[in-house]
Amino acid sequence: MRLSGDREEEPVFSPLAEERYALGLETIYEGYLLHYGTPRLFAPADDDTALLLGDYLYAHGLVRVAEAGTVEAVADLAALISRCAQLRADGLPGDGEEWAATASTLGEGEDSRSAWSAGPEVAQALQLHARRVG
Repeated sequence: MRLSGDREEEPVFSPLAEERYALGLETIYEGYLLHYGTPRLFAPADDDTALLLGDYLYAHGLVRVAEAGTVEAVADLAALISRCAQLRADGLPGDGEEWAATASTLGEGEDSRSAWSAGPEVAQALQLHARRVG
């Protein structure tokens, strides 16, 4: 864990989602940062530790979302993790937009993403995201 003065506790994508999903969403996002970017709260000693901690935070975040919401929200986040892993493996951009769209429609199912549109709060989230994984 980073020292309290070194932590960056500003939420990135949870402001786009319903409040009940905020903690779980940011927990999963911190796991994503451990795998693919610069984490806000943790300073793992090595890549193996980062990978294990990231996996743990994915699982813990999904549990929090399940407790707060619906099976659809858990399915949405599992699909997000899979899509973003594929983008990263292929060296393609777009993970921030995937996070924003999923957070904005969390619990409404995959079909709702087609009607999603970005607003000014999305631009802020994408800017914060780019600083962490850019």
